[in-house]
Amino acid sequence: MLFVKHLARLRDSLWIEWRIALRFLADNPLQTLLISVAISVGAAVIVFITALIMGLQSNVINKTLGTQAHIQIEATRQHNNVSAMTHDKYLWVLESPRAQRLQTINNWQEVRDALDSYGALHGVLNTVSPLISGPAFAQKGAARASVALMGIDPTRYSGIINLNHYLQSGHFSVGAGDVLIGSQLAKDLGLGAGDKLRLDAGNNQQSVLNVAGIFELGVRELDGRYVYMSLKQAQTLLDLPGGVTILELKINDVFAAEYWAQRLTQLTGLYVESWMESNGQLLNALSSQSMTTQMIRVFVALSVIFGIASVLAVSVVQRTREIGILRAMGGSQQQILRVFLLQGGLLGLAGSLLGVLVGFLLVQLFNSLAASLFIIRLEPSMMLSAISIATVAGVIAAAVPARRAAKYDPAVAIRYV
Repeated sequence: MLFVKHLARLRDSLWIEWRIALRFLADNPLQTLLISVAISVGAAVIVFITALIMGLQSNVINKTLGTQAHIQIEATRQHNNVSAMTHDKYLWVLESPRAQRLQTINNWQEVRDALDSYGALHGVLNTVSPLISGPAFAQKGAARASVALMGIDPTRYSGIINLNHYLQSGHFSVGAGDVLIGSQLAKDLGLGAGDKLRLDAGNNQQSVLNVAGIFELGVRELDGRYVYMSLKQAQTLLDLPGGVTILELKINDVFAAEYWAQRLTQLTGLYVESWMESNGQLLNALSSQSMTTQMIRVFVALSVIFGIASVLAVSVVQRTREIGILRAMGGSQQQILRVFLLQGGLLGLAGSLLGVLVGFLLVQLFNSLAASLFIIRLEPSMMLSAISIATVAGVIAAAVPARRAAKYDPAVAIRYV
Protein backbone atom coordinates (compact mmCIF):
# COMPACT_ATOMS: atom_id res chain seq x y z
CA MET A 1 0.00 0.00 0.00
CA LEU A 2 2.83 2.35 0.89
CA PHE A 3 4.51 1.50 -2.40
CA VAL A 4 1.36 2.43 -4.34
CA LYS A 5 1.12 5.76 -2.50
CA HIS A 6 4.77 6.44 -3.22
CA LEU A 7 4.22 5.81 -6.94
CA ALA A 8 1.20 8.13 -6.92
CA ARG A 9 3.20 10.94 -5.27
CA LEU A 10 6.03 10.43 -7.75
CA ARG A 11 3.57 10.58 -10.67
CA ASP A 12 2.03 13.82 -9.38
CA SER A 13 5.48 15.33 -8.79
CA LEU A 14 6.65 14.47 -12.32
CA TRP A 15 3.47 15.91 -13.80
CA ILE A 16 4.04 19.19 -11.96
CA GLU A 17 7.69 19.30 -13.01
CA TRP A 18 6.66 18.62 -16.61
CA ARG A 19 4.20 21.55 -16.59
CA ILE A 20 6.77 23.89 -15.03
CA ALA A 21 9.38 22.94 -17.63
CA LEU A 22 6.91 23.59 -20.47
CA ARG A 23 5.94 26.92 -18.88
CA PHE A 24 9.55 28.07 -18.67
CA LEU A 25 10.06 27.19 -22.34
CA ALA A 26 6.82 28.89 -23.43
CA ASP A 27 7.73 32.16 -21.65
CA ASN A 28 10.62 32.70 -24.09
CA PRO A 29 9.21 31.49 -27.43
CA LEU A 30 11.82 33.21 -29.63
CA GLN A 31 14.73 31.80 -27.63
CA THR A 32 13.15 28.33 -27.60
CA LEU A 33 12.47 28.49 -31.35
CA LEU A 34 16.02 29.54 -32.21
CA ILE A 35 17.70 26.81 -30.18
CA SER A 36 15.22 24.23 -31.55
CA VAL A 37 16.08 25.28 -35.11
CA ALA A 38 19.80 25.01 -34.32
CA ILE A 39 19.29 21.50 -32.93
CA SER A 40 17.17 20.51 -35.92
CA VAL A 41 19.98 21.56 -38.28
CA GLY A 42 22.38 19.32 -36.36
CA ALA A 43 19.95 16.39 -36.42
CA ALA A 44 19.30 16.89 -40.14
CA VAL A 45 23.06 16.83 -40.80
CA ILE A 46 23.41 13.60 -38.83
CA VAL A 47 20.55 11.92 -40.72
CA PHE A 48 21.50 13.10 -44.21
CA ILE A 49 25.27 12.61 -43.93
CA THR A 50 24.86 9.17 -42.35
CA ALA A 51 22.40 8.10 -45.06
CA LEU A 52 24.62 9.58 -47.80
CA ILE A 53 27.81 7.83 -46.66
CA MET A 54 26.04 4.52 -46.07
CA GLY A 55 24.44 4.78 -49.50
CA LEU A 56 27.83 5.52 -51.05
CA GLN A 57 29.40 2.56 -49.25
CA SER A 58 26.59 0.26 -50.30
CA ASN A 59 26.93 1.40 -53.90
CA VAL A 60 30.71 0.85 -53.91
CA ILE A 61 30.36 -2.60 -52.33
CA ASN A 62 27.62 -3.64 -54.76
CA LYS A 63 29.66 -2.53 -57.78
CA THR A 64 32.82 -4.19 -56.48
CA LEU A 65 31.27 -7.45 -55.30
CA GLY A 66 28.87 -7.60 -58.23
CA THR A 67 31.75 -8.81 -60.40
CA GLN A 68 33.52 -11.13 -57.97
CA ALA A 69 32.91 -13.81 -55.36
CA HIS A 70 32.94 -13.08 -51.64
CA ILE A 71 35.27 -16.01 -50.92
CA GLN A 72 37.57 -18.04 -53.19
CA ILE A 73 38.93 -21.49 -52.35
CA GLU A 74 42.02 -22.69 -54.23
CA ALA A 75 44.42 -25.60 -53.98
CA THR A 76 47.03 -25.33 -51.25
CA ARG A 77 49.90 -23.05 -52.26
CA GLN A 78 53.21 -24.75 -53.02
CA HIS A 79 56.22 -23.90 -50.88
CA ASN A 80 59.83 -24.94 -50.50
CA ASN A 81 60.62 -27.73 -48.05
CA VAL A 82 63.51 -27.15 -45.66
CA SER A 83 65.22 -30.03 -43.88
CA ALA A 84 64.72 -30.16 -40.13
CA MET A 85 67.75 -29.30 -37.99
CA THR A 86 68.74 -30.40 -34.52
CA HIS A 87 68.15 -28.02 -31.63
CA ASP A 88 71.85 -27.23 -31.17
CA LYS A 89 72.35 -26.02 -34.74
CA TYR A 90 71.15 -23.05 -36.75
CA LEU A 91 70.33 -22.95 -40.46
CA TRP A 92 70.44 -19.80 -42.53
CA VAL A 93 68.44 -20.19 -45.72
CA LEU A 94 68.29 -17.89 -48.72
CA GLU A 95 65.44 -19.00 -50.93
CA SER A 96 63.23 -17.68 -53.70
CA PRO A 97 59.44 -18.12 -53.51
CA ARG A 98 58.30 -21.21 -55.35
CA ALA A 99 56.47 -20.66 -58.64
CA GLN A 100 52.77 -21.54 -58.41
CA ARG A 101 51.80 -23.83 -61.24
CA LEU A 102 48.20 -24.24 -62.35
CA GLN A 103 46.75 -27.00 -60.18
CA THR A 104 43.32 -28.36 -59.42
CA ILE A 105 41.51 -28.91 -56.13
CA ASN A 106 41.60 -32.55 -55.09
CA ASN A 107 38.13 -34.12 -54.74
CA TRP A 108 36.50 -30.80 -55.53
CA GLN A 109 33.07 -32.41 -55.96
CA GLU A 110 33.15 -33.67 -52.37
CA VAL A 111 34.32 -30.25 -51.13
CA ARG A 112 31.54 -28.54 -53.09
CA ASP A 113 28.87 -30.88 -51.72
CA ALA A 114 30.22 -30.50 -48.18
CA LEU A 115 30.08 -26.71 -48.50
CA ASP A 116 26.52 -26.92 -49.84
CA SER A 117 25.48 -28.96 -46.79
CA TYR A 118 27.44 -26.75 -44.39
CA GLY A 119 25.95 -23.57 -45.84
CA ALA A 120 22.41 -24.95 -45.70
CA LEU A 121 22.94 -26.09 -42.11
CA HIS A 122 24.26 -22.76 -40.83
CA GLY A 123 22.33 -20.48 -43.21
CA VAL A 124 25.56 -18.81 -44.30
CA LEU A 125 26.27 -19.62 -47.95
CA ASN A 126 24.16 -18.53 -50.91
CA THR A 127 26.14 -20.13 -53.73
CA VAL A 128 29.09 -22.50 -54.23
CA SER A 129 30.29 -22.47 -57.83
CA PRO A 130 33.20 -24.43 -59.38
CA LEU A 131 35.49 -22.51 -61.71
CA ILE A 132 38.51 -23.46 -63.81
CA SER A 133 40.67 -20.50 -64.72
CA GLY A 134 43.92 -20.30 -66.65
CA PRO A 135 45.88 -18.19 -69.16
CA ALA A 136 45.64 -18.38 -72.92
CA PHE A 137 46.08 -16.32 -76.09
CA ALA A 138 43.12 -15.14 -78.14
CA GLN A 139 43.63 -14.52 -81.83
CA LYS A 140 41.71 -13.18 -84.79
CA GLY A 141 43.76 -12.73 -87.89
CA ALA A 142 46.98 -10.94 -86.97
CA ALA A 143 45.55 -9.53 -83.71
CA ARG A 144 46.47 -11.35 -80.49
CA ALA A 145 45.63 -10.74 -76.84
CA SER A 146 46.41 -12.41 -73.52
CA VAL A 147 43.20 -13.65 -71.90
CA ALA A 148 41.98 -15.57 -68.89
CA LEU A 149 39.84 -18.62 -69.65
CA MET A 150 36.91 -18.94 -67.25
CA GLY A 151 35.26 -22.35 -67.31
CA ILE A 152 31.96 -22.20 -65.44
CA ASP A 153 28.87 -24.14 -64.50
CA PRO A 154 26.24 -21.69 -65.84
CA THR A 155 23.56 -22.65 -63.32
CA ARG A 156 25.75 -22.24 -60.27
CA TYR A 157 27.78 -19.31 -61.58
CA SER A 158 24.65 -17.20 -62.00
CA GLY A 159 24.63 -16.98 -58.20
CA ILE A 160 28.09 -15.39 -58.30
CA ILE A 161 27.73 -13.13 -61.36
CA ASN A 162 24.55 -12.96 -63.40
CA LEU A 163 26.17 -12.61 -66.83
CA ASN A 164 22.79 -12.19 -68.53
CA HIS A 165 22.52 -8.86 -66.73
CA TYR A 166 25.79 -7.63 -68.27
CA LEU A 167 25.28 -8.80 -71.86
CA GLN A 168 25.66 -6.05 -74.45
CA SER A 169 24.97 -8.08 -77.58
CA GLY A 170 24.34 -11.66 -78.61
CA HIS A 171 22.91 -14.22 -76.23
CA PHE A 172 24.06 -16.19 -73.20
CA SER A 173 25.64 -19.50 -74.21
CA VAL A 174 28.80 -21.17 -72.94
CA GLY A 175 28.38 -24.68 -74.30
CA ALA A 176 28.74 -26.54 -77.61
CA GLY A 177 31.62 -24.42 -78.84
CA ASP A 178 30.16 -21.06 -77.71
CA VAL A 179 31.98 -18.49 -75.54
CA LEU A 180 31.30 -15.06 -74.03
CA ILE A 181 33.93 -12.32 -74.24
CA GLY A 182 34.32 -8.87 -72.68
CA SER A 183 33.54 -5.68 -74.56
CA GLN A 184 37.12 -4.39 -74.37
CA LEU A 185 38.51 -7.66 -75.74
CA ALA A 186 35.95 -7.51 -78.54
CA LYS A 187 37.17 -4.00 -79.47
CA ASP A 188 40.84 -5.01 -79.30
CA LEU A 189 40.34 -7.99 -81.62
CA GLY A 190 37.60 -6.51 -83.78
CA LEU A 191 35.04 -9.14 -82.81
CA GLY A 192 31.27 -9.14 -82.73
CA ALA A 193 28.59 -11.62 -81.72
CA GLY A 194 28.64 -14.57 -84.11
CA ASP A 195 32.33 -14.21 -85.08
CA LYS A 196 34.95 -16.93 -84.67
CA LEU A 197 37.74 -16.74 -82.09
CA ARG A 198 40.90 -18.85 -81.92
CA LEU A 199 42.17 -19.73 -78.43
CA ASP A 200 45.66 -21.11 -77.75
CA ALA A 201 46.34 -22.31 -74.20
CA GLY A 202 49.77 -23.80 -74.96
CA ASN A 203 50.73 -27.49 -74.79
CA ASN A 204 49.36 -27.82 -78.35
CA GLN A 205 45.86 -27.09 -77.05
CA GLN A 206 44.04 -24.88 -79.56
CA SER A 207 40.40 -24.40 -80.45
CA VAL A 208 38.27 -22.22 -82.71
CA LEU A 209 35.08 -21.16 -80.92
CA ASN A 210 32.01 -19.08 -81.67
CA VAL A 211 31.48 -15.73 -79.90
CA ALA A 212 27.90 -16.14 -78.70
CA GLY A 213 27.73 -12.89 -76.74
CA ILE A 214 29.66 -9.84 -75.52
CA PHE A 215 29.40 -8.65 -71.92
CA GLU A 216 30.52 -5.52 -70.07
CA LEU A 217 31.17 -5.90 -66.32
CA GLY A 218 32.27 -2.28 -65.97
CA VAL A 219 35.85 -3.17 -64.98
CA ARG A 220 38.27 -2.56 -67.83
CA GLU A 221 40.70 -5.31 -66.82
CA LEU A 222 37.95 -7.93 -66.66
CA ASP A 223 36.28 -6.77 -69.86
CA GLY A 224 39.62 -6.96 -71.65
CA ARG A 225 40.68 -10.45 -70.46
CA TYR A 226 37.78 -12.71 -69.44
CA VAL A 227 36.56 -15.39 -71.84
CA TYR A 228 33.69 -17.45 -70.39
CA MET A 229 33.13 -21.01 -71.56
CA SER A 230 31.83 -24.32 -70.22
CA LEU A 231 33.79 -26.32 -67.68
CA LYS A 232 34.52 -29.09 -70.17
CA GLN A 233 35.84 -26.70 -72.82
CA ALA A 234 38.19 -25.04 -70.33
CA GLN A 235 39.33 -28.37 -68.92
CA THR A 236 40.24 -29.54 -72.43
CA LEU A 237 42.09 -26.35 -73.39
CA LEU A 238 44.01 -26.16 -70.09
CA ASP A 239 44.73 -29.89 -70.12
CA LEU A 240 43.11 -30.39 -66.70
CA PRO A 241 40.50 -33.09 -67.40
CA GLY A 242 37.83 -33.28 -64.74
CA GLY A 243 39.47 -30.64 -62.53
CA VAL A 244 38.65 -27.15 -61.27
CA THR A 245 41.09 -24.59 -59.92
CA ILE A 246 38.74 -22.48 -57.80
CA LEU A 247 35.54 -22.84 -55.77
CA GLU A 248 33.77 -19.48 -55.52
CA LEU A 249 31.35 -18.68 -52.71
CA LYS A 250 28.82 -15.97 -51.98
CA ILE A 251 27.63 -15.48 -48.41
CA ASN A 252 24.74 -13.62 -46.81
CA ASP A 253 26.81 -11.16 -44.76
CA VAL A 254 29.59 -9.71 -46.93
CA PHE A 255 31.40 -8.20 -43.93
CA ALA A 256 31.69 -11.64 -42.32
CA ALA A 257 33.71 -12.93 -45.30
CA GLU A 258 37.06 -12.85 -43.50
CA TYR A 259 35.68 -14.75 -40.49
CA TRP A 260 34.20 -17.48 -42.71
CA ALA A 261 37.36 -17.61 -44.82
CA GLN A 262 39.33 -18.50 -41.70
CA ARG A 263 36.73 -21.07 -40.69
CA LEU A 264 36.79 -22.69 -44.14
CA THR A 265 40.59 -22.78 -44.08
CA GLN A 266 40.37 -24.87 -40.92
CA LEU A 267 37.60 -27.07 -42.31
CA THR A 268 39.08 -27.78 -45.74
CA GLY A 269 42.82 -27.30 -45.31
CA LEU A 270 42.84 -25.42 -48.64
CA TYR A 271 43.95 -21.90 -49.50
CA VAL A 272 40.98 -19.57 -48.84
CA GLU A 273 40.88 -15.84 -49.60
CA SER A 274 38.06 -13.40 -48.88
CA TRP A 275 37.20 -10.24 -50.80
CA MET A 276 38.25 -8.24 -47.74
CA GLU A 277 41.80 -9.59 -48.08
CA SER A 278 42.02 -9.08 -51.83
CA ASN A 279 40.49 -5.57 -51.63
CA GLY A 280 42.41 -4.16 -48.68
CA GLN A 281 42.50 -0.59 -50.03
CA LEU A 282 38.74 -0.56 -50.57
CA LEU A 283 38.19 -1.79 -47.02
CA ASN A 284 40.44 0.96 -45.65
CA ALA A 285 38.49 3.55 -47.62
CA LEU A 286 35.19 2.26 -46.22
CA SER A 287 36.59 2.30 -42.69
CA SER A 288 37.75 5.90 -43.17
CA GLN A 289 34.28 6.90 -44.36
CA SER A 290 32.69 5.26 -41.32
CA MET A 291 35.14 7.08 -39.03
CA THR A 292 34.25 10.35 -40.74
CA THR A 293 30.57 9.74 -40.05
CA GLN A 294 31.29 9.10 -36.37
CA MET A 295 33.36 12.29 -36.10
CA ILE A 296 30.54 14.30 -37.67
CA ARG A 297 28.14 12.86 -35.09
CA VAL A 298 30.47 13.76 -32.24
CA PHE A 299 30.95 17.37 -33.35
CA VAL A 300 27.24 17.86 -34.02
CA ALA A 301 26.45 16.46 -30.55
CA LEU A 302 28.98 18.87 -29.00
CA SER A 303 27.42 21.82 -30.81
CA VAL A 304 23.99 20.77 -29.54
CA ILE A 305 25.32 20.41 -25.99
CA PHE A 306 26.94 23.86 -25.92
CA GLY A 307 23.90 25.49 -27.51
CA ILE A 308 21.42 24.03 -25.02
CA ALA A 309 23.78 24.65 -22.10
CA SER A 310 24.11 28.35 -22.98
CA VAL A 311 20.34 28.79 -23.34
CA LEU A 312 19.58 27.06 -20.03
CA ALA A 313 22.35 28.96 -18.24
CA VAL A 314 20.64 32.21 -19.27
CA SER A 315 17.27 30.72 -18.31
CA VAL A 316 18.52 29.93 -14.80
CA VAL A 317 19.58 33.55 -14.32
CA GLN A 318 16.27 34.84 -15.68
CA ARG A 319 14.24 32.46 -13.51
CA THR A 320 16.01 33.09 -10.23
CA ARG A 321 12.93 34.55 -8.49
CA GLU A 322 10.69 31.76 -9.76
CA ILE A 323 13.21 29.17 -8.57
CA GLY A 324 13.30 30.83 -5.13
CA ILE A 325 9.50 30.82 -4.92
CA LEU A 326 9.36 27.15 -5.87
CA ARG A 327 11.93 26.29 -3.22
CA ALA A 328 10.06 28.37 -0.61
CA MET A 329 6.82 26.52 -1.46
CA GLY A 330 8.47 23.21 -0.62
CA GLY A 331 10.14 22.26 -3.88
CA SER A 332 13.20 20.09 -3.30
CA GLN A 333 16.57 20.40 -4.97
CA GLN A 334 15.85 17.16 -6.87
CA GLN A 335 12.61 18.63 -8.25
CA ILE A 336 14.32 21.82 -9.45
CA LEU A 337 17.07 19.66 -10.95
CA ARG A 338 14.54 17.55 -12.84
CA VAL A 339 12.72 20.65 -14.16
CA PHE A 340 15.80 21.91 -15.97
CA LEU A 341 16.83 18.43 -17.09
CA LEU A 342 13.37 18.07 -18.61
CA GLN A 343 13.85 21.38 -20.41
CA GLY A 344 17.08 20.16 -21.93
CA GLY A 345 15.52 16.86 -22.96
CA LEU A 346 12.47 18.58 -24.46
CA LEU A 347 14.62 21.00 -26.46
CA GLY A 348 16.71 18.11 -27.79
CA LEU A 349 13.65 16.01 -28.60
CA ALA A 350 11.69 18.78 -30.32
CA GLY A 351 14.70 19.95 -32.35
CA SER A 352 15.65 16.39 -33.36
CA LEU A 353 12.12 15.55 -34.52
CA LEU A 354 12.14 18.60 -36.77
CA GLY A 355 15.67 17.74 -37.92
CA VAL A 356 14.71 14.16 -38.79
CA LEU A 357 11.87 15.50 -40.93
CA VAL A 358 14.26 17.89 -42.71
CA GLY A 359 16.79 15.06 -43.18
CA PHE A 360 14.10 12.83 -44.66
CA LEU A 361 13.15 15.57 -47.14
CA LEU A 362 16.82 16.07 -48.08
CA VAL A 363 17.17 12.33 -48.75
CA GLN A 364 14.09 12.36 -50.98
CA LEU A 365 15.41 15.41 -52.81
CA PHE A 366 18.77 13.72 -53.41
CA ASN A 367 17.09 10.55 -54.70
CA SER A 368 15.00 12.55 -57.15
CA LEU A 369 17.91 14.66 -58.45
CA ALA A 370 20.77 12.16 -58.35
CA ALA A 371 19.04 8.82 -58.94
CA SER A 372 21.47 8.07 -61.76
CA LEU A 373 24.38 8.01 -59.29
CA PHE A 374 22.98 5.88 -56.49
CA ILE A 375 19.95 5.68 -54.22
CA ILE A 376 20.04 6.62 -50.54
CA ARG A 377 17.99 4.40 -48.26
CA LEU A 378 16.97 6.01 -44.98
CA GLU A 379 16.80 3.31 -42.33
CA PRO A 380 14.61 3.80 -39.21
CA SER A 381 17.70 3.18 -37.08
CA MET A 382 19.33 6.32 -38.54
CA MET A 383 16.40 8.50 -37.51
CA LEU A 384 16.17 6.93 -34.05
CA SER A 385 19.90 7.42 -33.63
CA ALA A 386 19.67 11.14 -34.46
CA ILE A 387 16.74 11.61 -32.05
CA SER A 388 18.54 9.72 -29.30
CA ILE A 389 21.79 11.66 -29.76
CA ALA A 390 20.04 15.06 -29.66
CA THR A 391 17.82 14.16 -26.67
CA VAL A 392 20.65 12.71 -24.60
CA ALA A 393 22.85 15.67 -25.55
CA GLY A 394 20.08 17.99 -24.34
CA VAL A 395 19.86 16.25 -20.97
CA ILE A 396 23.66 16.28 -20.57
CA ALA A 397 23.81 19.98 -21.51
CA ALA A 398 21.18 20.81 -18.89
CA ALA A 399 23.10 19.10 -16.08
CA VAL A 400 25.35 22.05 -15.09
CA PRO A 401 22.65 24.80 -15.23
CA ALA A 402 20.23 22.46 -13.42
CA ARG A 403 22.66 21.84 -10.56
CA ARG A 404 23.27 25.57 -10.26
CA ALA A 405 19.53 26.25 -10.08
CA ALA A 406 18.98 23.48 -7.53
CA LYS A 407 21.60 24.96 -5.19
CA TYR A 408 19.98 28.40 -4.99
CA ASP A 409 19.12 29.53 -1.46
CA PRO A 410 15.33 30.29 -1.42
CA ALA A 411 15.61 33.48 0.66
CA VAL A 412 18.40 34.94 -1.48
CA ALA A 413 16.71 33.89 -4.74
CA ILE A 414 13.39 35.56 -3.84
CA ARG A 415 15.13 38.91 -3.16
CA TYR A 416 16.97 38.65 -6.52
CA VAL A 417 16.06 41.43 -8.92
